[in-house]
Amino acid sequence: MSHLEVRLFPCLSDNYGVLIHDPVTGVTASIDAPDDDAVRRELESAGWTLTHILVTHHHWDHIQGLQALKRDTNCTVYAPAREAAEIPVLDVEVHQDDRVPFGRFEVEVIETPGHTPGHVAYFIPDAIQAEIAGQKSGLAFVGDTLFSVGCGRVNDGRYSDMWHSLEKLMRLPERTLLYVGHEYTQSNIKFALSVEPENIALHKRKEEVDRLRADGKPTLPVTLAKELETNPFLRPFSPEIRKSLGIGPDVSDESVFEELRRRKDRF
Repeated sequence: MSHLEVRLFPCLSDNYGVLIHDPVTGVTASIDAPDDDAVRRELESAGWTLTHILVTHHHWDHIQGLQALKRDTNCTVYAPAREAAEIPVLDVEVHQDDRVPFGRFEVEVIETPGHTPGHVAYFIPDAIQAEIAGQKSGLAFVGDTLFSVGCGRVNDGRYSDMWHSLEKLMRLPERTLLYVGHEYTQSNIKFALSVEPENIALHKRKEEVDRLRADGKPTLPVTLAKELETNPFLRPFSPEIRKSLGIGPDVSDESVFEELRRRKDRF
């Protein structure tokens, strides 16, 4: 079975748009709708017709192109049920463990509240051929819940919700390729090094990211495995991080996460 095709493209100031396409059935989805003009340009360049929009959350920089794209293409818009009142165009409300049909694939819905109360992520198992011969990788579109070497701010959600959402994402297969909503990796690495300066994998990631950005390339997608090695918000168990924060071994991972997130807000 041929795999999905994915196109990642920058838009707005630091957002990423993503299109996914099943070449056998012809269906195409946009992950969120940050900029309708940018999405149209990418569709035209690829020769694809938009059939789905998968909305992660209601913030304006993820949905401002929604109405125009719906009007022009009559695509089906899927969005989190808990944020339905704040999303101007919505055809299908989605909940935890729902399956969205997408050509030969199914898109799994994972509720990831925290950044917003109703935020969701979308996961497609075995969507592409992995770098390891004979194996496949899933794709996870995580919006603003998880960034490379970072995570989203806890705006109108709760820290406990955000931590439990990250735990859900951490349980995905480590080969999963993560697509996130923004290019924040370089600034996130500065904070990560301030709390875990001896992390060798993090220093290697910094070198990789600096090269990519110097060449004008995105730092995404990134495997979950790499994030588990480098992202402090997925590593509250780290003795070095706890020492940097002045927190002992008896404190819960959730409490360490909250302290990390609060410090990042002030960083």
